[in-house]
Amino acid sequence: MNTLKRRLQSRHLTMIALGGSIGTGLFLTSGMSIHSAGPGGAVLGYGLIAIMVYFLMTSLAEMSTYAPTTGTFCEYSGQYVDPAFGFAMGWNYWFSLSISIAVDILSAAFIMTFWFPDANTLQWSGLFYVVIFGINLFTVKLFGETEYFLSMVKVSFIIIFIIVGGLTIVGMLGHNAAVNFSNWTIGDAPFHGGGYAVVGVLLLAGFSFQGTELVGVAAGEAKTPQKSVPKAIKMTFWRILIFYLLSLVVISFLIPYTSPSLASSHVTMSPFTLIFQQAGLQFAASLTNAIILVAVLSTGNANMYSATRIMWYLAKSHQGPKSIAKVSRSGVPYMALIITAIAGSAFLLTYKFQNGVIFHWLVNISSLAGFVVWFGIALSHYRFRRAYLAQGFDMAALPYRSKLFPLAPVIAMVLIAAIIIGQPLNAIVSHEFTWGTFFSTYMGVIVFFIIGIGYKIKHHTRLIPLDKCVFHHKQGDPSP
Repeated sequence: MNTLKRRLQSRHLTMIALGGSIGTGLFLTSGMSIHSAGPGGAVLGYGLIAIMVYFLMTSLAEMSTYAPTTGTFCEYSGQYVDPAFGFAMGWNYWFSLSISIAVDILSAAFIMTFWFPDANTLQWSGLFYVVIFGINLFTVKLFGETEYFLSMVKVSFIIIFIIVGGLTIVGMLGHNAAVNFSNWTIGDAPFHGGGYAVVGVLLLAGFSFQGTELVGVAAGEAKTPQKSVPKAIKMTFWRILIFYLLSLVVISFLIPYTSPSLASSHVTMSPFTLIFQQAGLQFAASLTNAIILVAVLSTGNANMYSATRIMWYLAKSHQGPKSIAKVSRSGVPYMALIITAIAGSAFLLTYKFQNGVIFHWLVNISSLAGFVVWFGIALSHYRFRRAYLAQGFDMAALPYRSKLFPLAPVIAMVLIAAIIIGQPLNAIVSHEFTWGTFFSTYMGVIVFFIIGIGYKIKHHTRLIPLDKCVFHHKQGDPSP
């Protein structure tokens, strides 16, 4: 049978939830956020996105514990909103994840130039590509163990960073006395750049948090999703609080927002590197670079897994060629994996074009799709709960119930819509807007609407009435 195996344990999902979205967004762009919006603006921006992401994850938890499926929010979008919306959501998500694989592989190759300045990035990309493909070719348990280890490394590093930074702030490490609030009061701190700068931080923070929805995809192969998914979602709150907000606070106290180093994206100028150096740890650059490499490869591995499972779901639910639904004896959807890997090989374009050009386009194509996915999660949950109540079902029967409904999903949808619409705002204000940048940025959104509208016209679908939404899943069944 073309079914997946439930081999992901609770500890796998917990660690995936903790370290799933820790990558270059935290290690490099956190400094840019402080530089552009000041310490207060950065903490405010990340705080707002953190609240929104937590709302989204609790929404996803309510649906995925009731009906755990590899199709996750793609299936929920078609089941509780509109089949056309679900179809577009599924293929858009697969495409964005596949392109993100190429982005992660290129990022890892660029990082290797830290140690090997004259290295051929295409060769390093090929090596990392083979490694990630190989991990996903075997059982899902190997994926779970790999992500467990990589996430453990990332989480441990962030905890050590916060401890070292805290000791430096109070004067117990480094060569300076205890730090006061001077970096929060210099210039026009704590809020530098006004509201436009905070909008820019919202974009950076959103990209940093993308990947948290992997828990919903992994629920389809979890042994006990009713227990492990809520536990993993609860860890999201602590990850947000400790890893992101505390890291930002530590950086803002030790490095002034006026420092040019915060505007750099090079690992030697990463705020994490600089703070380890302030503490007297001269090997900080190599250590931070190695951790960032681990983080990027971990993200690429997770994207390969998610994209493969989403494509398998699309084929299994008759939204793609039936042959793609084939699964190996060990439960790996190998046909979907091969096709996903082919799409993820877009990094090979660097053979003909400049690395920076290709990287920029790939990032633009995939980035905004994450916000479309989040909007789909919020809308699906809003409709799910309303339909559930409209049909007279008992709330007590839900394995997990999200908080603050309907306020939470509504707030999330409004904020996501504002972020998507406000993408070119900073470029317009700074007079750097171009139509080429606009179309490359919004390409994912444009493709989403084209796919959805095309499906709706062909199949004449409509918004599903609340009393017609079907709640037919057998809990624990990973198949559509």
